[in-house]
Amino acid sequence: MTATARSRRASASRKFAAGLLAACSLAMLPSLVVAKKSDRQQPMNYVSKQTDAYNAPNTVTTLTGNVKITQGTLLLTGDLARIHLDADTQISHVVVTGKPAHIQQLDENNNLMTGDAAQLDYDNIHGIAVLTGGAVVKQQGRGEFHGDKLTYNTDTSQITGESSGDGLVHGVFLPKPKPATATPASQPAPAASAPAVPAPANNSSAAQGHH
Repeated sequence: MTATARSRRASASRKFAAGLLAACSLAMLPSLVVAKKSDRQQPMNYVSKQTDAYNAPNTVTTLTGNVKITQGTLLLTGDLARIHLDADTQISHVVVTGKPAHIQQLDENNNLMTGDAAQLDYDNIHGIAVLTGGAVVKQQGRGEFHGDKLTYNTDTSQITGESSGDGLVHGVFLPKPKPATATPASQPAPAASAPAVPAPANNSSAAQGHH
């Protein structure tokens, strides 16, 4: 089944809560670009094996089996999804579970961000994805992050992570690739000199005739 729902973009970004248990804040470098700004202005489409859909204020649409949700370059996939509509019948957030639940999106330079976890909660108004349970977020050419819970802000590229118990949040920042240096043009090989032609032998004796 295929359907299209409305969405909107809020003017302000939600601030993250402080004081996470065993938390580690991983802020991306300021030079990193953000997700496609036009994505949340696009219609949200979905397909699934089964659907229990509502298009009314404060309702929840449930999608089951091979769930695929798209909005511009944003893609959400999983086994089960719940799309929450607010009092204005706008999409407030989407909760996806799976093995794993998956999110991906392009940034303004067409670099890919991907995230996988047992569950993800995508705030469609503020562009914030919360990944819980074996969470992994990767940014093409920039780095990757692992934790029990990762919160990714698509507007700022900020990642906040936490792990319970003795677990640790793990992050890797990749160095910026150096520009390729020009390879000097190879010098042409010197032309081979022509082989010397031997001079004809000088015959000192003349042929004698018989008398």
